[in-house]
Amino acid sequence: MPFSKSALSEQDLVKGCILNDRRMQELLYRQYCSSMMVLCKSYAKNEEDAIEVLQDGFLKIFQQIDKYDTNVSSMYTWMRTVMIRTAIDFLRRQNKKSVSVEWKEEHDPPIEAEALQRMSAQQIQCMLQHLPATTRMVFNLYVTEGYSHKEIGELLTISEGTSRWHLSEARKYLINLLKAKERA
Repeated sequence: MPFSKSALSEQDLVKGCILNDRRMQELLYRQYCSSMMVLCKSYAKNEEDAIEVLQDGFLKIFQQIDKYDTNVSSMYTWMRTVMIRTAIDFLRRQNKKSVSVEWKEEHDPPIEAEALQRMSAQQIQCMLQHLPATTRMVFNLYVTEGYSHKEIGELLTISEGTSRWHLSEARKYLINLLKAKERA
């Protein structure tokens, strides 16, 4: 029997998933799949990796859904956190070699807000795909997710200075791409 999105509450979906009800798992997956895929694409190098992160993330969500607490966060926020950590784990496995570069205090050139506003999210995401995995991860965690350099360092097991360096490199790369695009 098919269910409509509005027919079941989030609480019903969670209860069904805890009971390992495949229909409830499918409904939860369908409800959040597209928004989680956008998130995965922002961390992954390509579509195939994003799909793998998405699938691994949903597997973790279904395995850990009994730990979800409605008093702590919304379902979306909790799932987003699981997906981000899954993406980080995936990229760590892909990037067995750890880059440790210390950042020295400099003024990063600003990215022109106007130039970014003229671009679609898809264009920006495409530009980010060309960054090295760790640099892309730091950029996403800092700019998109709002993590501090200290938190990023703890998540990625790098120093705060290395996190700053990766963010600086990402900004330089994006600025150069924007300049090249404006000249073209």
